[in-house]
Amino acid sequence: MRITQGAFSFLPDLTDTQIAAQIDYCLRNQWAVAIEFTDDPHPRNTYWSMWGHPMFDLQDAAGVISELNACRQSYPQHYIRVNAFDATAGWESVRLSFIVNRPSDEPGFRVVRREGIGRTLHYTLESYAVGRRPEGERYAT
Repeated sequence: MRITQGAFSFLPDLTDTQIAAQIDYCLRNQWAVAIEFTDDPHPRNTYWSMWGHPMFDLQDAAGVISELNACRQSYPQHYIRVNAFDATAGWESVRLSFIVNRPSDEPGFRVVRREGIGRTLHYTLESYAVGRRPEGERYAT
């Protein structure tokens, strides 16, 4: 199952050249760029671990690509995404977010059904990865 979160997630994986073009677009719009990673891509897991600090005042995508490659080397079997934040209105809001790295095996999610009071049914999503291995090792090869 291919996780589809953020922009471009229904497309084939972006090449580094395409990633750099998107980062250049963000920098031209004066957006701060940040890199995040996780091994639990549950749709409600919006707080991924941040790689370093958000990168403000960059003029070239090469700095972001360098940090992205360092993150990929440290976490090759994790999901890694690039976020672009716009602070021009006085608050930070995400303008663009896209996945740039995926584990080689994406086990996906299952729907868990349970009965509640009065025979009501409750549904939730559960990641197959969470049940198989502890945090930090969920996509280890």
